[in-house]
Amino acid sequence: MSETTYDAIVIGAGFGGLYALHHLRDEMGLNVRGFDGASDVGGTWWYNRYPGARVDAPSSPFYAYTFSQDLVDEWVWPETQSTQADVLRYVEFVADRLDLRRNITFDTVVTDARYNDATQHWTIETDQGAKVTARFLICAVGALFVANKPDYPGIDEFTGDILHTGRWPHEPVTFEGKRVGVIGTGSSGVQVIPQIAKSAEHVTVFQRTPQYALPARNRPLPPEDLAEYRANWNELRGSMRHRGGWPFPTTKLQAADHSLEERYARYEEMWQRGGMHLAINSFQGVYSDEALNDEIGAFVRGKIRDIVDDPDTADKLMPSYPFGTKRLILDNGYFETFNRPAVTLVDLRADPIERFSDAAVHTAEAEHPIDMLVLATGFDAVSGSMLQLNPKGRGGLSLRDKWADRFDTSLGMTVAGFPNLFMIHGPGSPGVFFTMPLGAELQTKWIDSCIRHLEAEEFGAVEPTVEAEAAWDAEIQGIANRTLYPRTDSWYMGANIPGKPRQFLGHLGGSMYFNRLTEIAEAGFEGFVFEARR
Repeated sequence: MSETTYDAIVIGAGFGGLYALHHLRDEMGLNVRGFDGASDVGGTWWYNRYPGARVDAPSSPFYAYTFSQDLVDEWVWPETQSTQADVLRYVEFVADRLDLRRNITFDTVVTDARYNDATQHWTIETDQGAKVTARFLICAVGALFVANKPDYPGIDEFTGDILHTGRWPHEPVTFEGKRVGVIGTGSSGVQVIPQIAKSAEHVTVFQRTPQYALPARNRPLPPEDLAEYRANWNELRGSMRHRGGWPFPTTKLQAADHSLEERYARYEEMWQRGGMHLAINSFQGVYSDEALNDEIGAFVRGKIRDIVDDPDTADKLMPSYPFGTKRLILDNGYFETFNRPAVTLVDLRADPIERFSDAAVHTAEAEHPIDMLVLATGFDAVSGSMLQLNPKGRGGLSLRDKWADRFDTSLGMTVAGFPNLFMIHGPGSPGVFFTMPLGAELQTKWIDSCIRHLEAEEFGAVEPTVEAEAAWDAEIQGIANRTLYPRTDSWYMGANIPGKPRQFLGHLGGSMYFNRLTEIAEAGFEGFVFEARR
């Protein structure tokens, strides 16, 4: 097997991988090769093309690259909450504009990645028989990529189509005249269920946990708004950098300064504005003030009762965990869907799935005939894709062994024992708690500074110390423990995957995190060990 050597290998062709490829190649002048198992660019947005899929965060034009005014000026976003198709077209546009595809090998899965202590290089092997080496390995493998497929008894006996929202077919799927079962009511379930219900003969929703969902209030993006954003792009980019990914000023209101009637009027105003405003712009402290959080949760539950006609169904839809401590969802008619006569809600907490047969789901209390099954069961989030890659570091140490009990990292980007390996949106970074395209840009800039320091000092390898990892984990958990997040079993805590270590997986510091990156680089990379070149 012949080997080709590069300066850097980038695994992944989503937002993070494409920017890393562009920056390392075009800004640093490195010889870079990218790999992706998909047939084209897009990453998560290439796979997640289920009906109704949209960005469920502050969107157009902010869920996009921020580094180039030309890209901002050239692309026209049609709606305030971008569809999967629009995001994918945008990523394809960027790949064309920056000529990125010529450095990416598609339809190719990296099956092995090993560090060689003697050469200070990484060697990867692929399912296509390629063997490639590079000094630096950049893992942009996706925080939401490895599909979680529950193993219910008898599910293999089901003879109808089984679709997972995270691996949706590229050819059209019809629900016309079908009895469709949907398991899961997280972000993808809330988005796909109203779309399926429009044409299916019947939809049975198997709900594992009731969710807080906020109205998206999606609408066409006015041309004058887009023009204003373009004209003020540098300022807005700075706002995102310093406001946790949010481009606009956020509230400084304190709930204690307002009466109950005034607070509820504020909640109603934010509900009508839609999007994340109820969580971000009602009052300060929504995620840390238990009394305020309880009050907003009660307000949302009241809205669900107002929307859903049947009181028993509304009862089943009542979330009880602290508001916002699972991923907040933006919906487009989700709760209204349960007013359709051909939609049934099964509460799996009270009536769990016992088994599948060839044409039905059997719960403890009933048999539910279905022709198709849609699994909206999410992902092995944040850590799953790196564990699937399972690189081997010094002495052949596998990441699965390293992370058997805890997902130890430094800065969410580096791992002790794995020199010259960098992650984008890895465990312990802001990831999904920040605007991910901008987060990838800022993390790549830090990788740039680390590589340039290594080169300037003629070092051969860099990795964090185990002490730095422990300090980083303590910082992440300390910040999380000052909030209500750890009280809830969520994928933020790894709780959706049986046997996964319980650990808060993201850095909630937002702008503080990126300030830390700058400080560490300017201080000569304290907490990192640089090894002489061999």
